[in-house]
This record gives sequence, C-alpha cells and structure tokens, in this order.
Amino acid sequence: MDGRRRAVAGASAHQPAQAARSSPVVFPPGPPQSFRTLFVYGPGRDPLGFFSNLATYGDLAHARVAREHLYYVGDPQIIRDIFVTNQHRFMKGRGLERAKRFLGEGLLTSEGQMHVRQRRLMQPAFHRERIASYANVMTGHAERMRNRWTDGSTIDVAQDMMRLTLGIVGKTLFDADVESQAPEVGEALTAVMASFWITMLPFADLIEKVPIPALRRSRRARARLDAIVYGMIAERRRSQRDRGDLLSMLLMAQDEEAGGGMTDLQVRDEAMTIFLAGHETTANALSWTWYLLSQSPEVEAKFHREIDRVLSRRLPTFADLPSLPYVEKVVTEAMRLYPPAWALGRRALEDYQVGEYLIPARSIIVTSPYLVQHDPRYFANPDRFDPDRWTPEFKAALPQFAYFPFGGGARRCIGESFAWMELVLVAATIGQQWRLSLVPGHPVVPQPVITLRLKHGLRMSVQRRAL
Repeated sequence: MDGRRRAVAGASAHQPAQAARSSPVVFPPGPPQSFRTLFVYGPGRDPLGFFSNLATYGDLAHARVAREHLYYVGDPQIIRDIFVTNQHRFMKGRGLERAKRFLGEGLLTSEGQMHVRQRRLMQPAFHRERIASYANVMTGHAERMRNRWTDGSTIDVAQDMMRLTLGIVGKTLFDADVESQAPEVGEALTAVMASFWITMLPFADLIEKVPIPALRRSRRARARLDAIVYGMIAERRRSQRDRGDLLSMLLMAQDEEAGGGMTDLQVRDEAMTIFLAGHETTANALSWTWYLLSQSPEVEAKFHREIDRVLSRRLPTFADLPSLPYVEKVVTEAMRLYPPAWALGRRALEDYQVGEYLIPARSIIVTSPYLVQHDPRYFANPDRFDPDRWTPEFKAALPQFAYFPFGGGARRCIGESFAWMELVLVAATIGQQWRLSLVPGHPVVPQPVITLRLKHGLRMSVQRRAL
C-alpha cells in the first residue's frame, strides 16, 4: 500500500443513482486501459498481484477487465455499506457465478428468497448447543491423526489438514466416515481449483467446449465428487433414519411453496457446498497457522505453554475454549495474514453511488480480506505475525470490516462458529503433542484460487514434545 491510497470523499453517503444518467460515467483512479484489457482477464495467473496493484490507486479503484468494469473497495465503511446496509442492491460476484457449474444452487451460490430459505433450513445444524456436541468428534479425529505421526518424520501438513478436516465435517454434519476418501477428494478438488481461472476468462462458455486437459480433469473430478455425495444421500434415503445431522435436515425439509421434499439434486447442491467449503477453508487456515508458528519461536513457545498449563495430558473439550485465549489469538492472527477466503465479490443490481463516483449496474465489486487485513492504517507492522495485538481494546477500536475472514452481512459464513471451535480445538490437540518445523528450502507460496492455498503444499518435520 503506497501513498496513492486515499479515502473516497463522502463515501458513507450512499443514495440511489438516477435511473437515467445524463453524463458519462466518471471512473475512480486505476491502471490505464489498453486494447489488451478489453480481451484479457486481468487477474490471470497473478490475482494477488493484480488486486494489490489496484489497491494502490485508493480505497475505490477501477479497472477494465475483459468485457466488465471491476471496482476494488478497500475502505471498511464502504465494505460495510455494500455487505450490510445496502446488501439488497447486490448479488454474488463473477467468481461464484462461475462456481455454480460445480456447486450448483447451494447456499454459497444461491440468491434471493432461495438463499434465505436454505440458510434458515440449515441454521439449526450450527446452533451453539449443536456445535458444542461436535467438540469430541473434532478432538477425536485430531488425536487419531497425531497418533499416526512418528517422531522426526516429514509430512505434507497441508495434505494432512485436508484429510483431518474432511473427516470432521463428514462425521459431524453427515454422520459419514469419509476420511479414507480424503486422497480422492483432495485430488478432485485440486483439479477443480486448477481450472478455476480458465472458467473466469472471457468467452468461457465457448472455451469449456474445447478439449483442454485442465477442463477435462475438472469434469472428471466433479463426477468423482458427485459420486461421493450422491452415495451419502442414497444411503441415508435407504435407511430413512433421522440422525439429527445436517443431511437428515436436508432430506426431511419440505418446500414451503411447492410442497414435498427436496430432490436429490437440491440436496446434492447444499451438501456439496457444506462438504467442500466446510473442510477446505479450515484446512488452509490450520496449514498457515502451523507455518507461521514454525517461523516465530517466541509465539510458538507461548502457544505450547498455554496448552500445557490448561490441558496437561488430557484432550481439550468445549468447556476449555475460554481457557485457551492465546491459541485463539494465534489462529485469529493466522487468518488475518492468510484469510482462506482471500477475495469477496458482488455484482451491482442497479447503479450505486459511492461518494463522488457512480458504479453502474452490472459492475463487479471486489474487496479482499487479504489486502484490507494487511493495511497499516488498521494493523501496525501488518506483515508481522503478532497474536498479542488482539487485545480487547484493539478489537473494540478496529473498524468492523477491517478484519472479516468470514465475510459479512446476510451472507456471512454460516459455519463461522463451527470453524472457530474446530481451529482452536484442533490446534490445541496437535500442539499438545507435536512441534512442527518447516523443511529447509521448501517454498511457501500462496496460491489464490477460490481459497488461499499453499501452492507447493507444506513439507514439515514433526518433533514429539516432552510432556
């Protein structure tokens, strides 16, 4: 972020724009347009670099991206206005429009009354009392994983965290043992992620008909994931048992307007969304946490001291969460530096005024938790891993949308409380027994696709701690 950043005059005053514009649209600052920008999807292979550059033009910046106008927003107040105050004037952005090809009309991609209905239907699975009952499953899976490790061995932590969180979401929300399918799910997800930026290109509908290897792999991956999810649905329909989990809620749901239950396709879309989003994001957050701890000996030592003092040799429980504030600060800071959902988009349904600028209807608006959470206006030494910054006073003074790894408004992540508990309990369970060190020379590179992955995985050696 350089000196070109500036606030937008009158940014908090938003009025509906006039239906008919009498003068040409005046765009906010941004990179110069060229013939290339009309036909090439700007973020391309370096989306973090693209948006980082765009952010240098100010809290409201503009770029022409292929056939669309894209606006970057970096001011917490404007983000709040878009996500909360005026959320009815926006829909999901281009990325999730394209994700429908994979996720269908699930909670993450659906709009309007359908989204409201589906969120209301699934909310009971994430109530505090229900989430508390998941704690033992989380620590049990984490204990089994740590028991498989051997002292001095080298593992891919990113891969293991994916396997662990997949097992947890499968058991807690679908009462299914899917951990053994983790390699297949991981390979399929990687194939889907690899094709994401291709689907964002101009004329993507035409491109998808071309026999590009990455797209062929993505289609095969979707078929494999469909087989897993449809298999869970078929098994549950056969048993006709209400197991009190999310899958049972979906299968018993009745359509308030048309009557009748949900079709297998409708259940598939919701189940696929929760099944994948519920483990991918948490696994990435845990992986980045282990990396950051390995690079910060003082923080790591304090992290282990709290775990030892609170737990000694027993596994953590739901009741221990208030007694592990430093573990929570560690994962809070890890998600500040490397938020799993690194960029969030909206599409304007109508003309929208931001200060002196008019954002035309159909424009794409993107904000980035990654960039805002690295802004020195809100975080001193923003690139430093400093869990101690998260004091009650600091949190109280922080603007609402200066830290938003779970989004905000009506579309705030439904599983946020689930994720917080999982992150703290899993970190404490593994940290109780193991210390993880980055393999020398292993490249650590963020890979921004739908989530913020580690491009080369995370090769670490594990050392057993003396208790």
